[in-house]
Amino acid sequence: MSLRDLAYQDAANPWFSWDYIRTNSSTILDALGEHVTLTVEAVALAAVVAIPLGVLAYWVRPLRGPILATSGVLYTIPSLALLAFIAPAVGPTKSTSVLIGLVLYALLLIVRNTLAGLNQVPSEAQDAAIGMGYGRWGRLLRVDLPLALPGILTGVRLATVSTVALVTIGGLIGKGGLGNLILGGFRNNFFKAEITTGAILCVLLGLVLDLILIGAGRVLTPWTRRAR
Repeated sequence: MSLRDLAYQDAANPWFSWDYIRTNSSTILDALGEHVTLTVEAVALAAVVAIPLGVLAYWVRPLRGPILATSGVLYTIPSLALLAFIAPAVGPTKSTSVLIGLVLYALLLIVRNTLAGLNQVPSEAQDAAIGMGYGRWGRLLRVDLPLALPGILTGVRLATVSTVALVTIGGLIGKGGLGNLILGGFRNNFFKAEITTGAILCVLLGLVLDLILIGAGRVLTPWTRRAR
């Protein structure tokens, strides 16, 4: 292939193209919607499981090591290997396969930060709650969890950003949201505009969701602003 042919090929296959976006807007929006849905569902399910596990590790010290170790082992499993284990059992083309993997990866980040947040609750506040007659559950719901909320939200933020990135792996089975665009671009004779569009939207989605959670944290923990 001559240099002229290579130059023409590069010009016909740009890294970014508004024409591609306009022509494939419905496909892009569907991929974005799937990406958001998988991310939100995975982080929500992980929080429902991980926060109680963090509380259990906080209350029962002998269980702290096993809980952190188990969630840590799950986090270290390579994503492709985990998908290869889950997909045959659940269904190789079902989004549930991707969702299960995402939840397992998010557990460690939320468990660890929940435990860290609870450990940072001032002993004076706990003593005051005991003096007011609160039992273990009352102290947890009215004192410990509210004061540990900044740490918990940090874990949720980290899990959210991590999940946005990991969803793309689901593109291997056609359930990866924006990852479908990225992998599709590589498979489609290295279609640069498709790859770049998926990658840029993935980064922007992570930033937007992180900013939303930062805003939610400021609303839910106004005392942290006063402390500054």
